[in-house]
Amino acid sequence: MTTAAPAAARGCDILLVEDDAADAMLIEEALLEHGTARILHKAVDGVAALEHLRTPGVDRPDLIVLDLNMPRMNGRELLAVLKTDEQLKVIPVVVLSTSSAPQDVAEAYRSHANAFITKPVTLDEFAQAVRSIDAFFLDTATRVPKEWDQG
Repeated sequence: MTTAAPAAARGCDILLVEDDAADAMLIEEALLEHGTARILHKAVDGVAALEHLRTPGVDRPDLIVLDLNMPRMNGRELLAVLKTDEQLKVIPVVVLSTSSAPQDVAEAYRSHANAFITKPVTLDEFAQAVRSIDAFFLDTATRVPKEWDQG
């Protein structure tokens, strides 16, 4: 599913991989309202995310926001696949999880996640998390030129 942001000036294409519908709605609202996302695609687990990413003709997202705990293929497994796939490993990944366990954080970074943010529980906290993603990641990211994306 794809949602367009209301006239975001500088947003990017984001793939949100989240199985909890309530959390997905909060994250979507925060990403779109803050202008972080120009286009938001959603997947409910790692299998659906890979299907989306590998669909011919679908543009590669600028960023993946990834939950860790999901059915079928969890975020840890998806991150491992993404970072070993030549076509997908260049997509930055922000893990957004309820877990703040040191081993989960360390494992995410060992698996080449670009950032790890503990999932907040209120809309205001989600908005703050989005501002953190924006401030620490999106403002400094260099995006892969679209012509490289065709390879």
